[in-house]
Amino acid sequence: MHCVILTLFPEAIRPYLDESILGIAQAQGKLRVDTVDFRNYACDPHRTVDDRPFGGGPGMVLKPEPIFEAVQDVERTHGEFHKILLCPRGRTFDQRRARELSHCERLLFLCGRYEGYDERIRENHTWEEISLGDFVLAGGELGALVVLEAAARLIPGVLGCADSAVLESFEGELLDYPQYTRPREYRGMAVPDILLSGDHAAVARWREQQARVLTAKKLGADPTEATRHD
Repeated sequence: MHCVILTLFPEAIRPYLDESILGIAQAQGKLRVDTVDFRNYACDPHRTVDDRPFGGGPGMVLKPEPIFEAVQDVERTHGEFHKILLCPRGRTFDQRRARELSHCERLLFLCGRYEGYDERIRENHTWEEISLGDFVLAGGELGALVVLEAAARLIPGVLGCADSAVLESFEGELLDYPQYTRPREYRGMAVPDILLSGDHAAVARWREQQARVLTAKKLGADPTEATRHD
């Protein structure tokens, strides 16, 4: 997968891109991530990327010219990308969409800033608009990192254990079950005996029960009802 992130702050996100799962995926050759500062495509000597909104109002709006030129240059060099616009009006991102995006050959993320985008940026390109939720960040960089990491970790071979991407929350109807590791007891808190029993069938039943309880709590349902499925 080849990803390009259009941002005014490439230095802020590059360290994260080169660490952990994203760094491993790039080292494996399964992922390539380029950061592009679209300020470099500004048309004036002052490299202006924003201006006051027509009609008045607070804040500044991203100008169309630098972003048009940046997208055109990237696609002229590398081919057409599936383009993602991070913005509050977009579809709320979820695990299903992460899995779908993991199959894309090329992804381009546009990270907004200030009061938003000149609407012609939306009108002139085919964007998938994505939101992380009903709240506002200072820019789209964190959103791009979230979407990219969620998709990249699902690329076959990126995770050390293939089951890790399957046996986890949001990959089915239930949240993931509680996990424990050594030590067996810590500050008076002990690992549930069932996990130490060696009875794999009993462990599987316990994990499903716990997953149902946690899922019921998240949905605001009665957790005791969840245990009746067993």
